Amino acid sequence: MFQSAILLGSSSLNSGSPSPVSSLLDCLAQASTRPRYAFMVLSLIAEVADAGGEAGPFVRRGNKQFTLRDFLCDSLAPMGRRDPRRVALAERVKSDLILEDRMPVDPVAAAALVEDEVRDRVRASGKTNLSRAVSELVGAGLLKRYYKGFAVDHENRGGQRHAVYVLQGMARCLLSHRMATPPPPRQLPRNLPRQGELLFG
Repeated sequence: MFQSAILLGSSSLNSGSPSPVSSLLDCLAQASTRPRYAFMVLSLIAEVADAGGEAGPFVRRGNKQFTLRDFLCDSLAPMGRRDPRRVALAERVKSDLILEDRMPVDPVAAAALVEDEVRDRVRASGKTNLSRAVSELVGAGLLKRYYKGFAVDHENRGGQRHAVYVLQGMARCLLSHRMATPPPPRQLPRNLPRQGELLFG
């Protein structure tokens, strides 16, 4: 996903004019404190957005449904898997579970519980980073944010409302792959009569 975007950006070097992706990267370098992270956030949003660039409030993966923010945090979490702080967090989780007498005796169940707890804590901290990045993207005019609820949509969260992100401005170039993809061929019924044949009921 990210490599293809970089290739799109580099393809304009021969033409002498910056591509939309190159312009987007330049904008992120100026508007974001973490440009690479911000670009990954935009790319993930584009991946699950509809043709109008709107993503959320829920994302379905297989038979599971996630809020958009949970999906983004979980998708970005592997980036820090080798971070020493992630290893230290896993050890701290193990210690906490033992102290709370919640650690299963079965090693497989214990490993699964530790993994779930680490994911929940990483997701919680990841939402802080995500909110900061999204705020910068909104300020740069690359993203619109609002919250969709059961009864009333609103600019602010709360009341069982969940985030919806809409790509804006230069960020919409990340949707170009949708426009470049032709629609699937129309499937015709196999049992249609051939020319010259008649169907009798």
